[in-house]
Amino acid sequence: MAALETTIQRAGATGNIKATREDWLKLALETLISDGVERVRVLTLGQQLDVSRSSFYWYFKSRQDLLDQLLDYWRQTNTRFIVERASRPSATVIRGVMSIFECWVDERLFDPRLDFAIRAWARRSPTIRRALDEADEERVNAIRDMFKRHGYEEEDAFVRARVLYFMQIGYYSLELNEPMSTRLTHVASYLRSFTGQEPLAEDVEDFARYVEKTLSGKR
Repeated sequence: MAALETTIQRAGATGNIKATREDWLKLALETLISDGVERVRVLTLGQQLDVSRSSFYWYFKSRQDLLDQLLDYWRQTNTRFIVERASRPSATVIRGVMSIFECWVDERLFDPRLDFAIRAWARRSPTIRRALDEADEERVNAIRDMFKRHGYEEEDAFVRARVLYFMQIGYYSLELNEPMSTRLTHVASYLRSFTGQEPLAEDVEDFARYVEKTLSGKR
């Protein structure tokens, strides 16, 4: 762990410049999202950080090692939090779906830009395609299991999980950019459509409060 906290220093025109492992990962992640995996290059990243290539090799074995860590970061955020929210105990299926909805509100739980960067990468790499397929399956299965815990039959639970998950991925893909205030007006109808049950007014109100609290924390 000590190596992860070490900084690499290089004297330069701007003085004493440092680049940590987190600096490399953060820039690589931003580059993956904005420009695609082909632009995640050691030399290019080093130039942007204003450090030498030796800084990179202090933290990573190779470019592939960096890419593997980016993929692992994606798994540990976008997939992990959907599975975690779907696995939470909930008094009703409405509340179970609301827990999953939290991922669509808070980009710290699910970053759609990162997800689509991985999907673009998967078009170039069979290995990443397999990882993406596995992640989609894991997410859908976790949501399916949530429905099953609330008494839905296997096929019904599976289809409802697919509808809920694929609808949201499609929402991001179409780049609808609908204001949150507008989206909140549809929450009761979404809950009704996904579950076949009528949400209580307090369910909708609690979710609206969660959204307000989450968004105010980002300001």
